[in-house]
This record gives sequence, C-alpha cells and structure tokens, in this order.
Amino acid sequence: MEAFITDWVNLLLRWLHVVAAIAWIGESFYFVMLDNGLKPPKAAEDKQKGVFGEMWSVHGGGFYHAQKYLNSPPQMPEDLHWSKWKSYTTWLSGFALFCVLYLLQPQTYLIDKNVMDLQPGQAVGLAVAFLIGGWFVYDFLCRLLGKNERVLGIAVALFVVAATFATTHIFAGRAAFLIVGAMMATSMSANVFFWIIPGQRKSVDALAKGEVPNPVWGKLGKQRSVHNTYFTLPVVFIMISNHYAFTYSNPYNWVILTIIMAAGAMIRQFFVLRHAGKNLYALPVAGAALLAGVAVFAAPRPAPAPAAGAHGETAAPAVKLSEIQPILTQRCATCHSAKPTMMGSAPAGVMLDTPAEISQNAQRIYQQSVALKSMPLGNVTQMTDEERQKIAAWFNGGAQQ
Repeated sequence: MEAFITDWVNLLLRWLHVVAAIAWIGESFYFVMLDNGLKPPKAAEDKQKGVFGEMWSVHGGGFYHAQKYLNSPPQMPEDLHWSKWKSYTTWLSGFALFCVLYLLQPQTYLIDKNVMDLQPGQAVGLAVAFLIGGWFVYDFLCRLLGKNERVLGIAVALFVVAATFATTHIFAGRAAFLIVGAMMATSMSANVFFWIIPGQRKSVDALAKGEVPNPVWGKLGKQRSVHNTYFTLPVVFIMISNHYAFTYSNPYNWVILTIIMAAGAMIRQFFVLRHAGKNLYALPVAGAALLAGVAVFAAPRPAPAPAAGAHGETAAPAVKLSEIQPILTQRCATCHSAKPTMMGSAPAGVMLDTPAEISQNAQRIYQQSVALKSMPLGNVTQMTDEERQKIAAWFNGGAQQ
C-alpha cells in the first residue's frame, strides 16, 4: 500500500508540475515573442501617450492590440497582471517531486556505487547543495560580469558544463541529469523571485508616487528574463531525459548532456531572433547537426561474435531462458512484476513473471541491463557482471526458450 500511495503522490505532483511548467513557459515565450516583435506606434496620439512599441495579432476569432510603455501609461491600471505564480508553482511542485522520487529514495535513484560510493545522507546533502549552490554561483557571476553580456554568457555556460561534469561523476547518471536541470530551474525561478518581480514592484511603486523609476531595475530584470528563456529548452529536455537511458547511462554522459543543452540553446536563439524579423537558419541547422552527432556517438555498438573453437564450434554452449529466469526473478521482478514489492505497479507496464513475458521483452531486457546497465535502478538488487554477461549470451544467442 505504501508503494501505491507513493505512486499516486508521484502522479499528482508530476501532473501539477507539468501543467504549471507549460503555463510558465508558454507565458514566458509569449512575452519574449511580444517584446522582440514590437514595432514603433503609428498613431501620433500613441506616441504622445508614451507608447514604446505595439503589435497587432489575430487569434481566437478576434484582433489583439498589444502596446508597451517604458514609463507609466497616462493612467496606472488598477489591475496589473504579474507573471510569478506559474514560476513558483513549477519550482515548488518540481522540488516536491524531487524529494519524493530522489531524496527519499537515495539508494535507488541517487547513488551508483560504480560512480561514487556515497552514503544516503551524503547523497541527499550533495544533491540539495547543487540546487542551492548553483543559484549562488550563477547570481555571483551575474553581479560580477553583468555589464558584459558576452563574457557573462560564456561564464554561465562554462559553469553549467562544470556542474554537469561534477554531477555525472558523483551521482547515478539519471539523477545527475535531473540535478543539473533542477539547478538551472532553481536559478530561473530565483531570478523571478529575487530580481524580476522585485524590480517590477519598485518601478510600479515609483510610478504610483509620480517618481521616475530607476532604469537599472528594469535592465537587471530584463537580463535575468533573457537568461531564463535560454535555459528553458535544456531544462525541458532534462526533465524528460529519465525516459531515455541511452543518454544518461553512456560513459560520456556529461558530454552528451552538454551538447544537447547547447543544441537547445541554439534552437531557442533562432526563435528569439525570428521574432525580431531575423531568420538565421544556420542556428537550427547547427542544433540539428549536434543532435544527430550525439545520436551517432551514443548509438549502441554491435556485440562481438562468439569466439569459435578449433573445429568451428562456439566456445560456450547457448544460454537458455530457463537459466535467465531466476536472475530476472531475483534482480528485476521486485519492480517488473504483476505484484511488485518496490512499486505500486510495474514501470512502463513491463512484467517479467513468465517465460512468455521475458521472451516478449528480450530486446528491452538486454538494452537496459547489458547495453546501458541502467537497470536495476542504482543496481539496488545487486545484479552482478556475470549475470549481465549471461543475459548478453542468451540474447546474442537468439534469446532461446
């Protein structure tokens, strides 16, 4: 029952997290598009009122006329829309999900003793430290180098790469990816909480008092908002990466993640420029080329053919399913069973209780336990290298019954 309840909490938190993230990202993308697509107002009266830029659009059976004021409009509206709660809800639900899945089950999800032999408390402490410390390092870089956007961008990118290298050499690959994404998402939400919203409030308060707002508040908020938009696609990939073990289980997983994040930032840059009327198609082409390169780099290599004996016979007899089933029962069926003991239901609906189910999932068993070595998760059931070799021999021999 405890596993069933955990699964339900996982489901509801993940649902909330995805819905909040869609709302936050959608609104963020809209305002980036709006800000880059503004054109000078044509009407003289709009210019006199202080309109900086405007955009006409059509949607939902009607026309919309968006206008941007750099200073106070002629009359300050009583009802202002503040873009903040979507960000906060995304982070809070994501952190809660991180706690339920990773921090409360460090031996299963955080720790891989082949990477680093951590104690549960150490793994949890380091994971939280990356989230908090990542924000402080990023914020320090922004304060130190904020006047030079190019230098700051390079510094932040190098910091993210360094964090990627560090996490993949401390935690299990799946957790390492997620921690990098959570670190970036924490900085994104902290940007909203500590810089963007406070700066907007100071500007609004000054305008309400008839004072001229300090332009630095808007400039700093704008800078952090731009950073957020380039973080978005890399973070979205990381949030779904746990479904694709071939990325985080690769020995060079930090390189794979770095390249995918770079591709995401390039593709996002293309759309940012496109909103401003510049179609730099080299960016998405370069991004696609990087992704194609990663796919080739991470592709599984064919298993070597069994060595032949002096008279042409294979060096070892074929491994049969009856020899594999006890291994899977002991190492895998705690989760992949009709009645799993570690989870409320079998992940991805894969059950390995019967010979027929094992044969049906032969490719998946080989891929996850041998090629990627991503299963069992964290090797919590301690599958040995000899057992993995036996599974490989069974699969390469035709997955015999």
